[in-house]
Order: sequence, then C-alpha cells, then structure tokens
Amino acid sequence: MTQPFDMSLVQRGARNRRTPYYEATQRYGPAGFTVYNHMYFPIRFDSFEAEFDALLNGVTLWDVAVERCLEISGPDGFRFAQLLTPRDLSRCAVGQGKYVLICDADGGIINDPVMTRMDENTFWFALASSDALLFARGLKNAYPDLDVAIQEADVAPLQVQGPRSKDLMVKLLGEDILDLRYYFWTDAKIAGVPVVVTRTGWTSEIGYEVYTTDTARGTDVYEAIMEAGREFGIKPTGDLDTVSPEASISIGAYRALRDAGVDTKINGVVLDGEPFPALNAVKWPASVDGQEVGKVTSAIYSPRLKQNIGYCWLPAGSSHEGQAVSVQTEWGTRAATVTPMPFVDPSKQIPVS
Repeated sequence: MTQPFDMSLVQRGARNRRTPYYEATQRYGPAGFTVYNHMYFPIRFDSFEAEFDALLNGVTLWDVAVERCLEISGPDGFRFAQLLTPRDLSRCAVGQGKYVLICDADGGIINDPVMTRMDENTFWFALASSDALLFARGLKNAYPDLDVAIQEADVAPLQVQGPRSKDLMVKLLGEDILDLRYYFWTDAKIAGVPVVVTRTGWTSEIGYEVYTTDTARGTDVYEAIMEAGREFGIKPTGDLDTVSPEASISIGAYRALRDAGVDTKINGVVLDGEPFPALNAVKWPASVDGQEVGKVTSAIYSPRLKQNIGYCWLPAGSSHEGQAVSVQTEWGTRAATVTPMPFVDPSKQIPVS
C-alpha cells in the first residue's frame, strides 16, 4: 500500500508552497520532494528504472505546476514579450508555442521556458527554476511608457508523457485532440474543469502538457487523468533527469561566438563502468593524453542505452567523434569516448509523431 510522504523530512515555511496537485500526489506514495521555483516538487514515486520504463513504453503523469507561468499582457504585451527574448515572436502565431531564451542585456540566460502565445498581446512563459518574474518587472522600469501587465498566471501544468499518451488524451478529450500539432495548444475540459492542452514536454518523447486554469480543482484533474490512464498502465513519476541528456536538450551558441569561432566545445560522451546513480549535474575533471583539458558537467546512467552518458567540455581540437577521454569521478577514473549528440532520436521524430 502506498503511503503519503512524511513532509516533516522536508523543511517547510512560508517561502515555499504546495502545488494544486499536492494532495492528489500524496495518494500515490511520493518517495521524496525537492524545491523548484519555491514550490514542492515530487522527485519520484517508484524506482528510477520503473519510472523510466513507463515513460518509454507506457504513459506517465508528472506534477510540473512548479513551471510557474510568467504572464505578459496588455496593449503593449507583444512589444514587451519581444524585449525578453531574442527569438522572433512575430513568427509565433496565436495558438502556437516556442522554446525561447529569456536573456539579459549581455546575452546571459535568465531562463529557458516554453512560451505560448495566448492571444495577440498575451504570452505565457512556463519557467524553469529562477526569478524571471522579478527580472521582467525590473525590465519594465526601463520602458515606463509601455502599457503592459506582468504577473504570475493562475494556472498549473501537468505533463502526460510517453507513447500511450495519445491513447489517454483521446479517451479524455476525443479524437480531435490528435489534430493538435507539435508546439501548439487548444482549450479543453477535463472532469468539467477548464484546461489548456499543449503538445509539449520535457522528455523528448510523445507527450502533452495540461494547464489547469481553475487551480482550486487540481485534484479533480489529476485524478481524472489517473483514472482514464489505468487501462494504459499510467504511473505518476518525478522528474526523470536522464531524458534531457539523452535528447541533448541544450542551448546553441550566440551569433558573436559563431562569427568569432570557439576554442572549447561541449561534447557527448559515453563512460565505462558500473551505472552512475541519478547525478546529472557534476564537475569532473576530464583529461586527454594525461593532461587535464576540460570537465564533465552532466552525467547519468541511461537505462535505454544501457550506458553512462554525459556532457563534456573539451578543446575544439579534441572535440571529435571517437576521442578517448579520461574522467575523474568520485568512484575513480572512468574511460570515456566522445560520441555524437543527441544520444537518441537525432532527427527529433519521436515527440512530433
């Protein structure tokens, strides 16, 4: 029998808050929480391997209401949203979404959200963990003549991810949901609750995100999805860290770097030895021919590839397929080899299928 997570194991206080799905997730025995965007985020419900298998072969439900949505609106909403990101928003239609960068004046990355254009002048930015809302309000001070509203939208996203996610969404919403294109959104209702459904997700697998717009009814939406998904073997999961490294979800070089050239590059590597635990962010020295020349910044075991994989910064002259690298981990030295990225689905056909 599943047990509610003992929240006395997590320090609580007014600076953090629960998601609208917290009570629902407690019914399925979360095994731990972290804090993300000042909200409690369930990290897993089962073993990493079991959750990963469900993502690859079935369907999973993630409470990602921690993607707190920065909403830009008002008569000058488009102009201000464009100030936040270098991506050309004129090429984003109402009803469409884009993966964007929020940058500061020096080109530094503040956040890398999925943005959805809700109407001509209203945009939602589903934020990774940062204080981008405060950054946007500070930026507004430099443009006092713009008529724009900056706030956190009262919406709460869930992710429905995996190859059976289409079957589940058809059961919930009907066949028309199959017409929803990758990175577009539509209005719908689940359990009578208004939601916005997008064809997006963190996983690089087939999937959807469901934004509940009546957050007082988060439990109703969560339980309706779980009930509809039982025949497809749905599992609630936490954040499966391995899927982003596998898909090489990363950020391209800036134009200035492109024009000037670079002397250091990030590479995919596979590492020998026993499986790593769920580490992801690391700082491991990397050597070529006995000389330390770079570092591994992300490493994790991929059950799908049955290999340890990671990202490694190396000099441009060593950044080629097949380059042998020696990596110093906390378990001793591991042999590694530079390999092409992404590690899986290089043509990105899985999520758009």
